[in-house]
Amino acid sequence: MAYRLLALNIDGTLLNNQGRLTRETKEAIEFVKSKGVYVTLVTNRHFLSAKKIAKALKLPSSLLITHSGGFIGSTVDKPIYEKRISEEKIFNLVQVLENFECHIRIMHERFSIGNRVKLKGNVTAKTTLRSGEPLFYPIQFVDSLGDTLMNEPVSSPKVEVYFSSRKEKEQAERIIASAFQGIEWFTYPNEDRCYITAKGATKAAGLRFVAQELSIPMNEVVVIGNCFDDIEMVEQAGMGVAMGHSPQDLKRVADWVTRSNNENGVAYMVKELFRKQQRIGYLHYLNS
Repeated sequence: MAYRLLALNIDGTLLNNQGRLTRETKEAIEFVKSKGVYVTLVTNRHFLSAKKIAKALKLPSSLLITHSGGFIGSTVDKPIYEKRISEEKIFNLVQVLENFECHIRIMHERFSIGNRVKLKGNVTAKTTLRSGEPLFYPIQFVDSLGDTLMNEPVSSPKVEVYFSSRKEKEQAERIIASAFQGIEWFTYPNEDRCYITAKGATKAAGLRFVAQELSIPMNEVVVIGNCFDDIEMVEQAGMGVAMGHSPQDLKRVADWVTRSNNENGVAYMVKELFRKQQRIGYLHYLNS
């Protein structure tokens, strides 16, 4: 089997626990590119943040699957695929969510806007700000998102929500599930966070779309992930790989469990899998 597409999660997969790309990981991506393999990133991050990582990996024109599958493209100006939550639905979601103790962050592809709340452990600061991010991705906090959206409505590929407790999260999920249609609600097990996308916008659906655009069947796709929302795309890939520190639910569906992100798991797995694979163009020549 010759694999033609490598799809990589970012946080906890490509990046170590310090949020850094190691030299070994960069070299592994160069190695797989030299084999003629197309490399894409599949991430919960917004597009501009993913693009920064892609630039560091020398993937200037790769289609990036961002906003948890809600925004796909190689440039922010001309996405080839986007599923957005409408302005009206964003406003109505916020009206419901602001009745709970939670931090809400509307993730537009060019900026984010969130409510100014203080949750336990200063969760807002820990989960929404990355080093240097405000320099290229404006982040605004307001006292009332509902009031702000009434004057300046926003449509978005994704909404992130961080609750003060699991009980608050479960109550909000029940109400939203009964009151709203046309959305995806993904919740992290044993955590107080979740995100909301438009119906049909998932990492797995985004990966299928990109594979189809490239005319690559899913059995020729390698996926490496580490999180609960990577399960479906790891399961559907020709070679699904779980990082060593992944939850057991992901490891159970993976074809391969590699080392952890702090042990250069991506670099190890990529070099082991692709070292005997001939360059894609060469294989095409032999078969023509």
